[in-house]
Amino acid sequence: MLDFAVQTTAAVLLRKRKFSDTSLIVSWCTESLGCIQTVAKGARRTKTPFAGKLDLFFEAEISVVPSRKSTLHTLTEVVLRNPFPGIRENYLRTQAAAYFVELIEICTERDHHEPELYSLLRRAFGYLDKNNPSLKAISHFETELARIAGVHSTAAGQKKSTANPAFALGNLFGKLPLSRTPLLKTLASETKCKTKEIV
Repeated sequence: MLDFAVQTTAAVLLRKRKFSDTSLIVSWCTESLGCIQTVAKGARRTKTPFAGKLDLFFEAEISVVPSRKSTLHTLTEVVLRNPFPGIRENYLRTQAAAYFVELIEICTERDHHEPELYSLLRRAFGYLDKNNPSLKAISHFETELARIAGVHSTAAGQKKSTANPAFALGNLFGKLPLSRTPLLKTLASETKCKTKEIV
Protein backbone atom coordinates (compact mmCIF):
# COMPACT_ATOMS: atom_id res chain seq x y z
CA MET A 1 0.00 0.00 0.00
CA LEU A 2 1.70 3.18 -1.13
CA ASP A 3 -1.31 5.46 -1.50
CA PHE A 4 -2.37 6.78 1.91
CA ALA A 5 -5.80 7.98 0.82
CA VAL A 6 -8.87 5.94 1.78
CA GLN A 7 -9.02 2.78 -0.30
CA THR A 8 -12.13 0.69 -0.87
CA THR A 9 -12.11 -2.97 -1.80
CA ALA A 10 -14.16 -6.14 -1.64
CA ALA A 11 -12.98 -8.38 1.20
CA VAL A 12 -13.66 -11.55 3.17
CA LEU A 13 -13.18 -11.46 6.93
CA LEU A 14 -10.61 -14.05 8.02
CA ARG A 15 -10.07 -13.44 11.72
CA LYS A 16 -10.72 -10.95 14.50
CA ARG A 17 -9.29 -10.45 17.96
CA LYS A 18 -9.36 -7.95 20.80
CA PHE A 19 -7.06 -4.95 20.36
CA SER A 20 -8.21 -2.84 23.29
CA ASP A 21 -11.26 -2.43 25.52
CA THR A 22 -13.06 -0.74 22.64
CA SER A 23 -11.35 -1.89 19.45
CA LEU A 24 -10.70 -5.03 17.38
CA ILE A 25 -7.96 -6.17 15.03
CA VAL A 26 -9.62 -7.62 11.93
CA SER A 27 -7.82 -9.62 9.24
CA TRP A 28 -9.12 -9.64 5.67
CA CYS A 29 -8.45 -11.27 2.33
CA THR A 30 -9.17 -8.45 -0.11
CA GLU A 31 -9.65 -8.18 -3.84
CA SER A 32 -7.26 -5.30 -4.47
CA LEU A 33 -5.04 -4.92 -1.37
CA GLY A 34 -4.03 -8.50 -0.59
CA CYS A 35 -4.34 -10.03 2.87
CA ILE A 36 -4.33 -7.18 5.37
CA GLN A 37 -4.84 -6.42 9.04
CA THR A 38 -6.98 -3.50 10.15
CA VAL A 39 -7.90 -1.92 13.45
CA ALA A 40 -11.64 -1.34 13.87
CA LYS A 41 -11.71 1.50 16.38
CA GLY A 42 -14.71 1.43 18.71
CA ALA A 43 -15.96 -1.89 17.30
CA ARG A 44 -16.39 -3.39 20.79
CA ARG A 45 -18.63 -0.57 21.98
CA THR A 46 -22.38 -1.09 22.27
CA LYS A 47 -23.13 1.60 19.71
CA THR A 48 -20.80 1.27 16.75
CA PRO A 49 -21.22 1.59 12.97
CA PHE A 50 -19.52 -1.82 12.74
CA ALA A 51 -22.31 -3.59 14.66
CA GLY A 52 -23.35 -6.87 12.99
CA LYS A 53 -20.81 -6.46 10.19
CA LEU A 54 -17.65 -8.02 11.61
CA ASP A 55 -18.09 -11.75 11.87
CA LEU A 56 -15.99 -14.63 10.57
CA PHE A 57 -16.31 -15.46 6.88
CA PHE A 58 -18.43 -12.35 6.09
CA GLU A 59 -17.95 -10.84 2.64
CA ALA A 60 -18.04 -7.05 2.64
CA GLU A 61 -16.91 -3.90 0.92
CA ILE A 62 -14.44 -2.20 3.24
CA SER A 63 -12.81 1.22 3.31
CA VAL A 64 -9.30 1.41 4.75
CA VAL A 65 -6.82 4.17 5.55
CA PRO A 66 -3.35 2.65 5.05
CA SER A 67 -0.82 3.11 7.83
CA ARG A 68 2.44 4.94 7.10
CA LYS A 69 4.28 3.20 9.94
CA SER A 70 3.08 -0.40 10.09
CA THR A 71 1.04 -3.15 8.44
CA LEU A 72 -1.91 -2.42 10.75
CA HIS A 73 -4.28 -0.18 8.81
CA THR A 74 -7.38 1.69 9.94
CA LEU A 75 -10.81 0.33 9.03
CA THR A 76 -13.23 3.20 8.43
CA GLU A 77 -16.32 1.61 6.88
CA VAL A 78 -17.84 -1.83 6.28
CA VAL A 79 -20.74 -2.54 3.93
CA LEU A 80 -21.91 -6.13 4.33
CA ARG A 81 -22.34 -7.99 1.04
CA ASN A 82 -22.82 -11.63 1.94
CA PRO A 83 -22.69 -13.22 5.41
CA PHE A 84 -22.64 -16.74 3.92
CA PRO A 85 -25.13 -17.95 6.57
CA GLY A 86 -25.06 -21.51 5.26
CA ILE A 87 -21.49 -21.95 6.50
CA ARG A 88 -22.82 -21.78 10.07
CA GLU A 89 -25.51 -24.41 9.48
CA ASN A 90 -23.29 -27.27 10.57
CA TYR A 91 -19.92 -27.75 12.20
CA LEU A 92 -18.32 -29.46 9.20
CA ARG A 93 -18.92 -26.47 6.92
CA THR A 94 -17.49 -24.15 9.58
CA GLN A 95 -14.53 -26.48 10.05
CA ALA A 96 -13.77 -26.48 6.31
CA ALA A 97 -14.07 -22.69 6.07
CA ALA A 98 -11.71 -22.28 9.03
CA TYR A 99 -9.19 -24.63 7.37
CA PHE A 100 -9.30 -22.60 4.15
CA VAL A 101 -8.64 -19.43 6.15
CA GLU A 102 -5.70 -20.99 8.01
CA LEU A 103 -4.20 -22.27 4.76
CA ILE A 104 -4.42 -18.86 3.11
CA GLU A 105 -2.86 -17.19 6.17
CA ILE A 106 0.09 -19.60 6.06
CA CYS A 107 0.60 -19.21 2.31
CA THR A 108 0.38 -15.44 1.90
CA GLU A 109 2.51 -12.46 2.86
CA ARG A 110 0.70 -9.55 4.45
CA ASP A 111 -0.17 -6.72 2.05
CA HIS A 112 0.88 -8.84 -0.95
CA HIS A 113 -1.61 -8.22 -3.74
CA GLU A 114 -2.93 -11.48 -5.23
CA PRO A 115 -6.48 -11.02 -6.58
CA GLU A 116 -6.82 -14.72 -7.43
CA LEU A 117 -6.66 -15.56 -3.71
CA TYR A 118 -9.71 -13.45 -2.96
CA SER A 119 -11.59 -14.98 -5.87
CA LEU A 120 -10.67 -18.51 -4.75
CA LEU A 121 -11.77 -17.91 -1.15
CA ARG A 122 -15.01 -16.22 -2.23
CA ARG A 123 -15.88 -19.17 -4.50
CA ALA A 124 -15.03 -21.63 -1.73
CA PHE A 125 -17.28 -19.86 0.77
CA GLY A 126 -20.02 -19.64 -1.83
CA TYR A 127 -19.78 -23.41 -2.22
CA LEU A 128 -19.83 -24.06 1.54
CA ASP A 129 -22.79 -21.70 1.88
CA LYS A 130 -24.86 -24.18 -0.17
CA ASN A 131 -23.08 -27.52 0.23
CA ASN A 132 -21.38 -29.69 2.82
CA PRO A 133 -17.64 -30.07 2.19
CA SER A 134 -16.18 -33.17 0.56
CA LEU A 135 -12.68 -34.56 0.14
CA LYS A 136 -12.88 -33.50 -3.51
CA ALA A 137 -13.74 -29.90 -2.54
CA ILE A 138 -10.83 -29.70 -0.08
CA SER A 139 -8.45 -31.12 -2.68
CA HIS A 140 -9.69 -28.63 -5.29
CA PHE A 141 -9.04 -25.69 -2.97
CA GLU A 142 -5.53 -26.95 -2.14
CA THR A 143 -4.76 -27.54 -5.81
CA GLU A 144 -5.90 -24.04 -6.82
CA LEU A 145 -3.97 -22.43 -3.96
CA ALA A 146 -0.82 -24.36 -4.89
CA ARG A 147 -1.25 -23.26 -8.50
CA ILE A 148 -1.59 -19.61 -7.46
CA ALA A 149 1.50 -19.97 -5.25
CA GLY A 150 3.38 -21.46 -8.21
CA VAL A 151 4.36 -24.68 -6.46
CA HIS A 152 2.07 -27.29 -7.98
CA SER A 153 2.68 -29.05 -11.25
CA THR A 154 1.42 -32.35 -12.59
CA ALA A 155 4.45 -32.98 -14.77
CA ALA A 156 5.37 -36.64 -15.25
CA GLY A 157 8.23 -38.05 -13.24
CA GLN A 158 8.12 -35.59 -10.35
CA LYS A 159 8.41 -36.68 -6.73
CA LYS A 160 5.24 -37.73 -4.96
CA SER A 161 5.62 -35.00 -2.30
CA THR A 162 5.38 -32.30 -4.95
CA ALA A 163 2.66 -34.12 -6.87
CA ASN A 164 0.35 -33.59 -3.91
CA PRO A 165 -0.59 -29.89 -3.83
CA ALA A 166 -1.00 -29.81 -0.05
CA PHE A 167 2.45 -31.33 0.49
CA ALA A 168 3.89 -28.88 -2.03
CA LEU A 169 2.43 -25.99 -0.03
CA GLY A 170 3.68 -27.52 3.22
CA ASN A 171 7.20 -27.89 1.81
CA LEU A 172 7.26 -24.31 0.56
CA PHE A 173 5.84 -22.61 3.66
CA GLY A 174 7.19 -24.99 6.28
CA LYS A 175 3.87 -26.29 7.60
CA LEU A 176 0.22 -27.04 6.99
CA PRO A 177 -2.64 -26.18 9.37
CA LEU A 178 -3.02 -28.69 12.22
CA SER A 179 -6.76 -28.66 11.49
CA ARG A 180 -6.20 -30.43 8.15
CA THR A 181 -5.79 -33.97 9.51
CA PRO A 182 -8.95 -34.10 11.67
CA LEU A 183 -10.96 -32.46 8.89
CA LEU A 184 -9.85 -35.04 6.31
CA LYS A 185 -10.48 -37.90 8.75
CA THR A 186 -14.02 -36.70 9.39
CA LEU A 187 -14.72 -36.28 5.67
CA ALA A 188 -13.28 -39.71 4.88
CA SER A 189 -15.45 -41.25 7.59
CA GLU A 190 -18.56 -39.55 6.22
CA THR A 191 -17.71 -40.75 2.72
CA LYS A 192 -17.46 -44.36 3.97
CA CYS A 193 -20.82 -44.07 5.75
CA LYS A 194 -22.50 -42.74 2.61
CA THR A 195 -20.97 -45.53 0.53
CA LYS A 196 -22.29 -48.16 2.95
CA GLU A 197 -25.76 -46.60 2.81
CA ILE A 198 -25.77 -46.79 -1.00
CA VAL A 199 -24.59 -50.41 -0.96
